Amino acid sequence: MDVEVYEANTYPGGKLHAFELNGYRFDAGPSLFTMPELVNELFELFGERSEEFFQYHRKETVCNYFWEDGMRFTVNSDREIFAQEAAAKFGIKASSLLNYLKNSQKKYELTAPLFLEKSLHKIGTYLSLDTIKALTQMSDMGIFTNLNAHNEDVIGEPHLVQLFNRYATYNGSSPYRTPSIMSMIPHLELHLGTYFPKDGMHSITTSLYQLALRQGIRFHFSQKVDQIVVKNHKATGIHSNGNEHTADIVVSNMDIFSTYKKLLPEESHPERTLSQERSSSAVIFYWGIRKQFPELDLHNIFFSGNYSEEFAHLFEYKTLFNDPTIYINITSKENPSDAPSDCENWFVMINAPGNYEQNWDELVTQARQNIIDKIHRLLGVDIAPLIEVEDVMTPVQIEERTSSYRGALYGAASNSKFAAFLRHPNFSTKIKNLYCVGGSVHPGGGIPLCLLSAKITSELIHSAS
Repeated sequence: MDVEVYEANTYPGGKLHAFELNGYRFDAGPSLFTMPELVNELFELFGERSEEFFQYHRKETVCNYFWEDGMRFTVNSDREIFAQEAAAKFGIKASSLLNYLKNSQKKYELTAPLFLEKSLHKIGTYLSLDTIKALTQMSDMGIFTNLNAHNEDVIGEPHLVQLFNRYATYNGSSPYRTPSIMSMIPHLELHLGTYFPKDGMHSITTSLYQLALRQGIRFHFSQKVDQIVVKNHKATGIHSNGNEHTADIVVSNMDIFSTYKKLLPEESHPERTLSQERSSSAVIFYWGIRKQFPELDLHNIFFSGNYSEEFAHLFEYKTLFNDPTIYINITSKENPSDAPSDCENWFVMINAPGNYEQNWDELVTQARQNIIDKIHRLLGVDIAPLIEVEDVMTPVQIEERTSSYRGALYGAASNSKFAAFLRHPNFSTKIKNLYCVGGSVHPGGGIPLCLLSAKITSELIHSAS
């Protein structure tokens, strides 16, 4: 097929891009890389050797964790080593943790063919043997209990419960509300592995962009799409910068809420889908730090002392908590050239509610101080005078730059047991030849799921042509 991409930004990749500040390089958006085979597959489809254009290595250390009571723990990517070290550190049985992780793997392997790799909105999906196998074991999948309740019941130890509760944030949800089937997410890190791409996360975008150019795909940057043209219930092209461009097939990678509200204002909207609760957003500080911290690695988490109250603030009160969980990503640990000598580039993120017209200037000012105070408590270092350069991203800017409704990072939240089925399908049920792809539609947000969304959509287009 002949493919043309119309992009409002001056660059490809959406959230997955990068920038520099006075000698510090920052990946602006996604920072965790799993399932690299989904990227490799795109090169292989065109007969190219992915390793010639895109390199990465597996991380031995998954993440460093810090708690307010002084507890610290480093998660090893080998689940056997992780279980043994966690058992020694937290006083529980290694076998209990291994059973938890094996159950996580079982959930993933049973549900991935249904929930992640196929359209949930085509009858053929439900007629496969994989689906029947998964559906017969759904009672064991944890649909009817929340993640926190499951972790407290199976693990019990408070530090580890909080560690495994954190995986709810991988789809912008609350562990106190999202179904415990989400306990399958640790399988991605602790069995399939976490990786770091050479030259940073942005190289995922740049390598795929170059691959697309080699295949003759044409990109039109600074070309904001104003409308999807629909005639006789069929998508026939787009309007951009006052011009109409015709097409046999239109694929929208825009947030699904904005796709309907901005690009299809005259068409019937799936209001039940669009009115779903939005996922969490984020406040991100990009700090150039004039010091190196050997106790930190690529991924680091500083936990809130009151996790349940933090999520209540995010999803119920729609504000920031004064003791936030802090995620610090430091790519200069892997690529020293990302920061000047003896310095580090800190991507510092806290979970945030969506943009509901809060006073973000006030919230960000207070959040900055809360983060500095917490790091001081847990690391014993006042980083305020070490911050050499700074930039900040809020839900308002995320919404403005990516058209993500309310700045939600993952589209709809997964705070109900039916959330997976309520996500918008990868095609329009009312408009022929219109398809939808990306983190706000099936199967969800994050790099692997966005790539799977693209794969599902391409298969739907192929089967219809």
